[in-house]
Amino acid sequence: MTDIPDDPPRPSRPSRPREEQPAGGARPPYADLRIHPSPHPFVRKGLLVRPPQNAPNGSLVSLRSPEGVLLGDGFWNAYSDIGVRRLTDGDVRFDEAALAAAVDRAIALRDRLPGLRESGDAFRVIHAEGDELSGLIVDRLGEVLAVELHSAGWIGWLDRLLPLLHARLGTQHHRVTMSERTAYLEGCAPLDVSSEKCPRTLRLREHGVRYQVDLQTGHKTGFFCDQRDNRRALAPWVAGADVLDLCCYTGGFALAAGVLGTPASLTGVDLDEEALAVAQLNANLNQKRVHFVHADVFDWLRQSAGTARRYDVVVLDPPKFIPTRKDIEAGHGKYHDLNRLAFGVLKPGGLLMTSSCSGLLSVGEFRELVTTAARKSGRRARLIATTGAAPDHPVLLNCPETEYLKTLWMVAW
Repeated sequence: MTDIPDDPPRPSRPSRPREEQPAGGARPPYADLRIHPSPHPFVRKGLLVRPPQNAPNGSLVSLRSPEGVLLGDGFWNAYSDIGVRRLTDGDVRFDEAALAAAVDRAIALRDRLPGLRESGDAFRVIHAEGDELSGLIVDRLGEVLAVELHSAGWIGWLDRLLPLLHARLGTQHHRVTMSERTAYLEGCAPLDVSSEKCPRTLRLREHGVRYQVDLQTGHKTGFFCDQRDNRRALAPWVAGADVLDLCCYTGGFALAAGVLGTPASLTGVDLDEEALAVAQLNANLNQKRVHFVHADVFDWLRQSAGTARRYDVVVLDPPKFIPTRKDIEAGHGKYHDLNRLAFGVLKPGGLLMTSSCSGLLSVGEFRELVTTAARKSGRRARLIATTGAAPDHPVLLNCPETEYLKTLWMVAW
C-alpha cells in the first residue's frame, strides 16, 4: 500500500539491517529536527539536523524537536528519503507493549466492521499507516497471514510480531515478503520466508465467490482484499450485459459479476500469463465461462477500437502507474491513455468502473484525468459514484497516501 519514496544517493548497503534494540532500557538514539514536523508519519530526511548517531539502518530512533521535546519513536532509514517512519507520539516508547496495543487496536477495529467476518475468508488486519504501524501490511487469507514489509525496521521485530498476530487471530501459518525494489530502497536484502508447512495455494470465499490464491506467484500479499466491496457492488449492473474486465489479474471482477449477477458474457484481459492461469482455474471453481485473453491491455484496446465489438460494462483496475514521485508525469499519461481507450469500447449508455491504486494521485487529480480522457474519446460521461477501498483499509486523515484506492463509476454516451 505504501508508496515507495524517490531513490536518493545511497551509502554502501548491508545485506540486512542489524537486530532492533531490545524493549526497555535506554531510549534509542535521538533524531533531532530542524523544525516541528507535520503530524504525517513520514519524517523526511531533510527535516533532520543530522543523521542520528550510532543508529544502524532499520533501528529505532527517538524524534526530538528543536527545543528538545520528545515527539515519538520511529524506524530510521539511512537510504530512503523517508528518514524516519514514526510509530508513536510524544514521549511514548515503541516497545513490545506499544506493538501489542497497536495490533489490538487494529484487530478491534476489524471486529467492529459490520459483516466483515461474514463476507469471506480474507481481510486486511493491519493497513500500515492507516493503523499507525508504518510500513507493515498484514492480510489474513484463511489460516495464513500474508505479511508485506515496506520498512527494513520490521525485519528485526518479526520474532515478536508473528507470535503476537497468531495468538490474537488463532492462525497457524505465515508468509513474509519484501520485494526486491522495496528492499533496494530500504537498504536491505529482499525477503520471502514462510512458516513450516505453510501452504503454497489457498482456496478462499468472498461473498460466495470462490478464489484460488497462489502465495508464491501472486502480487502483493496474494489477493486484493481492497476491492471486496466494489466487486460485490458491480453485480446489479451486469444483468444481461457483455462485461469486460481489463487488467483482470486472477479474474476477481469477472467472476464476481458471473456469480453474483446475470451477465450475457464475460471477458478478461491481462498480460500476466500466470495470473490468467489462476483466473481460468477460478472460473472452473465457480463453474462460469469467461473468455480470458493474454495480451497487453493498451495494445488490445487499440486493436479492439477497429472492430465492432462493444461492451455494456467495462471494469478497469490497472496496476500502480505511479510508484514514486519520479513517475508522476508518466503515470498521468498512462491513466489518461488507458481510460481514453476504455471509453472507446464502451457501448452508449454503458458503465465504466475505473480505478487507480496510486497513493500519489489524489481522487481529484484522477477525476480530472478521466474527465479529459472522456472528452478526448468523444464521450459524454456522468459520474454516479466514487468509492474506495473496503473499510478494513482505514485512512489516516493526516496521511493522504493511505487513501490510495480511488474508483469512479460512470455512465457514458
